Amino acid sequence: MSVVPHSSETVTARVPVPRLSPEGHDPQSTVRVPVTGPLRRLLVWYGVASLGVYLALGAVNSVLLPLQVEAVDPAQKAANLAIVTAVGAVGGMVAQPIAGLLSDRTRSRWGRRAPWIFTGALLAAGAMVVLGGMTGLVGIGALYLLVMVSLNIYFSPKAAVMPDRVPRGVRGLFSASGGLGVLVGITGGMGLGAVLSGTPAVGYSVLAVVIVLAAGGFALFNPDHDNRGEPRPPLQWTAFLRTFWVSPRQHPDFAWGFLGRLLTLTGYYITTTFQLYVLQDHIGLGDDAVDAIPLISVVSLLSTLVSTVVGGPLSDRMGRRKPVAVAAGLLIAAGLVAPWVMPTMTGIIVFAVLAGLGFGSYLAVDQALLTEVLPTTEDNGRYLGVLNIAVTLPQALAPAIAGLIVSVLSYAALFPIAMVVAVAGALAVLPIRSVR
Repeated sequence: MSVVPHSSETVTARVPVPRLSPEGHDPQSTVRVPVTGPLRRLLVWYGVASLGVYLALGAVNSVLLPLQVEAVDPAQKAANLAIVTAVGAVGGMVAQPIAGLLSDRTRSRWGRRAPWIFTGALLAAGAMVVLGGMTGLVGIGALYLLVMVSLNIYFSPKAAVMPDRVPRGVRGLFSASGGLGVLVGITGGMGLGAVLSGTPAVGYSVLAVVIVLAAGGFALFNPDHDNRGEPRPPLQWTAFLRTFWVSPRQHPDFAWGFLGRLLTLTGYYITTTFQLYVLQDHIGLGDDAVDAIPLISVVSLLSTLVSTVVGGPLSDRMGRRKPVAVAAGLLIAAGLVAPWVMPTMTGIIVFAVLAGLGFGSYLAVDQALLTEVLPTTEDNGRYLGVLNIAVTLPQALAPAIAGLIVSVLSYAALFPIAMVVAVAGALAVLPIRSVR
């Protein structure tokens, strides 16, 4: 027999209440909430935290490290730089998912992410100061490895802050903020590296201070929930092995997102990693190449700023991420045509404009797109750490690929090969189904 409730009785279904972020929002909400107050402060510092990392990487990878490596053995500079950067990138690639996994399980009064962000920044700063005094290839390689591992311990938990605390409806804006930090950091770092190229030890020390200030400000002004009372899943040794594997069959969108990021960034980095050497030997500037870098940096910065500022908010308004990501990869490929067919400063400037527009557009939506293909919300740090391998792996692959191409073929061959890779990255985004 069924019992019909009396008309005066109320039947209520229990609806789970979403856990709000420290800023007072539901991270899974698709509503475009106003970005004001604490959420706006988080937006600003999200960009600043990226700026600190990439200002260092831009200066070190583009100028300071190549000059250090060249001073050891000018005749073997390309091969030696490829080895040093590849070793560092592989170390960073391994560190990211592990740092993400450990931060997922961290319980502290400062939350899950802040302890790892600040610790990674301190380790990176110390390693940079020591790296500035290295004169041998082994010492340079070992310290650069420590710098890359430390920066990835910082950056992986920082990336998890977006799915942890930012509503889906405004993640394009946050992705643009992080992208601006990357772009201003890389291009500004190139210029700063050129200015400080005469005193590399001073340059490394300045960058160390910048990293600590960026990480400390992010953690201090955007405190997370005290999570010491939350249950902590047991951590078994097998979890470390599983950290690096996400089944493409079970999570195809995750796999396509990984592949798209990997190929797009590899296509871009194949030439930019060797920018100094391209200017010296392909464009023919010789010793004047360092003086040309600030001009290229300014041109690239202006174009990337335009596309980043437009791309992220535009994707929020359209409710679409994929068209912007695809167009970005194609723009990078188009930019590579110019220095290939026109090996002059004009060709390099055209490349800086078009590739800058593409790179900025990609970074404006990349983080937002990939936070929406994560298999679960409980292990954001781990999954983003795996996805961030697609950021660090190109830093390992691109110098190795570029060094091989230059050794076997020529500097001119870098550009068509990078074009093919960038186009493949754009096309890899298309099969993603969970994101429009």
